[in-house]
Amino acid sequence: MKFSKFGKALLMSALSVGLVSGLSSCVSSYTVGYLYVTGLDTSQSPSSGIISGYDIDHNTGKLSPIHGLPIASGGANPVRAVLTGASRFFYVLNRGVNKEGNGDCTTADPCLNSNIALFSVGANGILSEEQPLFQTEGFNPFRMIVDGTGNYLYVLDHDSPDNYNQSEKPSANGCVQALAGATTCGDITAFQINQSTGRLSVIQNAQVSVTTASGTQPLTYFPIPADPIDFAFAGGYILTLSGVPPMNGVGGIPDSVFPYTYSALNGQLTVNQNSAQPLPDGGAIDGANGVAAATAIVYSGSTVYVLDNEAPAPPNSTGAKSQLLPYTIGGGGALQAVNGGIIPEDPSLVNPIYLLTESKGRFLYVANQGDNPNTDTVDAFSGIGGYVINTSSSPQLSPTDPAFFGTGSGPQCIVEDPSDQFIYTANYNDSSIDGRLVDPNAGVLDDLRVTNTFALNGPATWCLIDGRTN
Repeated sequence: MKFSKFGKALLMSALSVGLVSGLSSCVSSYTVGYLYVTGLDTSQSPSSGIISGYDIDHNTGKLSPIHGLPIASGGANPVRAVLTGASRFFYVLNRGVNKEGNGDCTTADPCLNSNIALFSVGANGILSEEQPLFQTEGFNPFRMIVDGTGNYLYVLDHDSPDNYNQSEKPSANGCVQALAGATTCGDITAFQINQSTGRLSVIQNAQVSVTTASGTQPLTYFPIPADPIDFAFAGGYILTLSGVPPMNGVGGIPDSVFPYTYSALNGQLTVNQNSAQPLPDGGAIDGANGVAAATAIVYSGSTVYVLDNEAPAPPNSTGAKSQLLPYTIGGGGALQAVNGGIIPEDPSLVNPIYLLTESKGRFLYVANQGDNPNTDTVDAFSGIGGYVINTSSSPQLSPTDPAFFGTGSGPQCIVEDPSDQFIYTANYNDSSIDGRLVDPNAGVLDDLRVTNTFALNGPATWCLIDGRTN
């Protein structure tokens, strides 16, 4: 068959259009990263842990399940997960269950069989469990973070070994020696990460030694004040937030922050002061009593934020209004309240759990669990609070318009995708992931082009993003 010059030109034009169209189609539909969610499997026992994983579509934000996931989390009641080793190693903190078989761990009824499970990350985001499992030095572990070098991993234990062995080994009381006479305390277990295998080894406390029947030896943990709530890296410090849980929504003893200086050379934590610092609130919350119902501490954009849930209850609400308290870091890790910096959230939002500063540093978002973080009912007071960051030199925020955005019920975490387009929350109450499109000009969280909601196999407990794709 022969073509005229006109026919050849027309054929080449058609081929070019088809080629461009094909390339455009490929470019607009690739995976930009993976979203992992830890949670519970409702088809198994109530505490059975699983890890779910999803491809994130660059064009739409749509989530598609990773082949081979979900898988078991390596234990019961997973509460945190981290990635390290250039996304080669994936760690899950499984808190375990108490004697009654649930995750309501207390000092009197501690959770058993807690562990840190190690997974290797393979092609296409697939996870493979490695052995052995690792244990912390204390009891009731519930928070886990990794340092910026990827060499050290830290776990927050609600109860130190001394909370259980004082009567048996009174001379080995690390709480007394490290915290100016405290009889009980929590602890941080520090691990060094083997960069070849991902295995963990405990870092001993170089500052405190104790005398036992076997002789004098260093502690295998770092004591912190009792009743820890959360901890975070902040500059060259690890800051631990502690406080007695409030009764009926009212706190009596001010919450406090205890700083350790962190060494990137050996992972060692060094005490700067023997007592925790009560959180200053500028007198705008409850005067001299200080902050008494903090829920989390987060370091974001060179500012330390304490999330608080104790302001006066809004009308027609059964909970307390949430707010943010920004601090700068002073000498020795001490926090300094920002004058006039207390930031109230919208009255529709209750119980803040985590916050995220988006990658360009223009907007800040707060995930609020709502009134019913441990039930399967729909919660009208859960959602995302949105803020515009007005200056990079100090934490001055103003609400976006609108000031809050809907999400699934009972969000546990909030993350941004690697392409800086989408925000996701993983939700406990309705076993879902909720996705939103970020307006780069106003910070408003819009609907995705596809559905906003993606179903999970059970209640979510934590989420994280992997920006490395294969």
